[in-house]
Order: sequence, then C-alpha cells, then structure tokens
Amino acid sequence: MAVAAAGALLLTGCSEQVQRGWLPNENRDTTNHTGMIQDLWVNSWIAALLIGLLTWGLIIWCMVAYRRRKDDTGYPRQLSYNLPLEIFYTAVPLMLILTLFGFSNDTERSINTPIENSDLVVDVRGKQWSWDFNYTWKGEEKYFAGVQAQLDGTEGVEGELPTLYLPVNHSVEFQLNSRDVIHSFWIPAFLQKLDMIPGKTNHIWLTPQVEGTFDGKCAELCGEYHSEMLFNVKVVSEAEFEAHLATLEDGHIGEEYDREPGTVNSSANTSHGEGE
Repeated sequence: MAVAAAGALLLTGCSEQVQRGWLPNENRDTTNHTGMIQDLWVNSWIAALLIGLLTWGLIIWCMVAYRRRKDDTGYPRQLSYNLPLEIFYTAVPLMLILTLFGFSNDTERSINTPIENSDLVVDVRGKQWSWDFNYTWKGEEKYFAGVQAQLDGTEGVEGELPTLYLPVNHSVEFQLNSRDVIHSFWIPAFLQKLDMIPGKTNHIWLTPQVEGTFDGKCAELCGEYHSEMLFNVKVVSEAEFEAHLATLEDGHIGEEYDREPGTVNSSANTSHGEGE
C-alpha cells in the first residue's frame, strides 16, 4: 500500500493541477478579480496550515508529556473549570474566525460591486442541457442559441459546444437566468461561479484581461445529462468580437422560451436547439 501510494503521488506530480501547487489558477490576471480571489485562497490555506501544525504539535506534546508512566497507579489528578484557559481557547478561535470573515467579506464586496453601464451585457440563459447567450453591445442586441447537448451520455465535442465570446479589457455584466431548473454558471479559470435560479436574475461583473480559450460548465446537478452541459469561452480582441457579433441573429431570446419551475417539459430532450 505504501509503494502504491508513493507511486500515485509521484504520477500526480505530472498533472497541471499539482504543478500549480497552492494556486487555484495559473494566471492571476485572467480577470480583474482573479488576483484577489487567488490571494484569499492562498493566504487562507497558509493560515489553516500554520494553525493545524500548532494544533497537532500541542496534541502530540500532551500525549508525550502527560502519558501514563510505567509506575503510575490510578487516574492522574483531574482538572476542571479553569476559567482563564477556557476564555483563552474560546477567544482565540473566535478571533481567527472573525479575521477570516473580514478578509472574505472585503473580497466578496469588491467582487460583487456592480459596474454601472458595462461595455457588454450578456443575458445567459441556462437550459437542460445547453446555453443561450444574448449580447447587448453598444446598444445593439444579438443572440446565439446554443447547440443542444449530445443527450446520449457520450462526451461532448469541444468544437460543437456553445461558445461565449468576450472582448478583452472591456467590462462585462453577466445576467444569469434559467429556463427550467436550477443551474450554475461556472468558468473555472475566472474563479467565479453563481447559481441560476428560475424566476430570478443573478449578476456577475468582471473584466477579462487575458485573451484565450477557456472551459465553462454547469456546476449544479440539473438532470440526467448535467455532465454534458458545457460551453467554451473565447476572450478575443474587440475587432474579433465585433466580427463574431456580425454573424449572429438580431434580437433577443427571452422569457417566452422559459418554463415555470416544477413543470414537466416532455420535449426537453429536443427543444431549445440551435434553430430556436
């Protein structure tokens, strides 16, 4: 078992995730938020490790210092109601929790601060099991109806997945809506995700800062083919983004295609396709 564990550990060292080490993302500047999220992640882990080492050290010290000796008889002297000690081990964890809460709250407030008049507004509509993207760019509305998932349990082909285009260095507001059940909009490289709840619009504001292609997925179990509810994200130059918009349909796919939460859609496996 020891040899197998050592071999597994050695092999995982080749993976991209392990090579990143402490870091949840390989590029801290992917968006204007990834840096602060990464700092909170790394510093929280460092604090947790230091506290863990201290706690384990105290446990081992107590086990050694107060172990039962060879010539001991009976129970050692029992101690209780040590008020200073009880105050100490109540106050210290409370301070640690409040400190973590303070840093987390500051980061969350910065991330969730609305951006007034974002350059691009994307109405993202999650559906079983694909995506619709409605773009509003410089007052002009365009839409893309995402291709339907494979619906046979096989892995989706990346080139056939819905693709969300974003212009680099432009502020973006995602308006997250669901057409049927609860979904979750997640672009792992952006280090942000948010639930999409039927009848409620949630918002994400950010600015992509690095051009490239990224993976997107639904992060909420939403039905039989949840694992196939994937999409691509392309962060491109403004010129390339506008060229892509020129290929899309005018208008907006809106609430007329949504269904009430809890209702059964017998055509869910074929509806909301590319020709919607």
